[in-house]
Amino acid sequence: MNLLADALAWIADPAHWTGVYAIPTRVAQHVGISLLVLVIAAAIAIPIGYLIGHTGRGKGLAVPLAGGLRALPTLGVLVLAAMSLGLGLGAPVIALVVLAIPSVLAGAYSGLEAVDRRTVDAARALGMTEWQILARVEIPLGLPLLIGGLRSATLQIIATATLADYIGAGGLGQYIFRGVKSGDYPQMLAGSILVIVLTLLSEVLFAVLQRLAVPRGVVLGLAGTAGRTGSRASSPRRRAVMGIPIEEGK
Repeated sequence: MNLLADALAWIADPAHWTGVYAIPTRVAQHVGISLLVLVIAAAIAIPIGYLIGHTGRGKGLAVPLAGGLRALPTLGVLVLAAMSLGLGLGAPVIALVVLAIPSVLAGAYSGLEAVDRRTVDAARALGMTEWQILARVEIPLGLPLLIGGLRSATLQIIATATLADYIGAGGLGQYIFRGVKSGDYPQMLAGSILVIVLTLLSEVLFAVLQRLAVPRGVVLGLAGTAGRTGSRASSPRRRAVMGIPIEEGK
């Protein structure tokens, strides 16, 4: 308990909010690294995921490959990248992109796979092109699951980006590694607390975005409607599960 109080006192110390090692500077570095990694991972994984989800081709190759990337130890990839690229930002970015790609890829293709094929067939019967079906039907309906993949990837990135300071790339990991090396445990715990707070803030942000991304009249599943009683359950209302309207209360 005293260690926690010391860590909170370390964070509240005005001396740690100014200067070269100021908390705002390290938070900005950590967020910057995380955003850069997320953008690169999304640019790689989302087009591949959409291609797999829309065409159904390549899943047998991409999914096991993504699972293999997930199994790679991030620290090991970081060390190998640092040996090739040297110290700096490049090595941690590569290691974290490898970590983030599987979650984003899974969110992208599973979002499109979750769209009911009858909805897609109906759009095709209306004369829509494949690109129009993807852009106007599949992507909007699959967006919540894509955001879920980005949400999972972001949490992993923020938590693991502390390793960036292992090769001198900065971020909140600096407090943790400096605390370990010098035996300054309040500083080490303070760094961990800051990472936890940043992770929780990102979790709340993506949870809100994921909820807002659900199109009006569409639900992600029926689990929430099970067991309802009373007037709400007895009155039929039309909803949609990934684009297919259903009747409730019948």
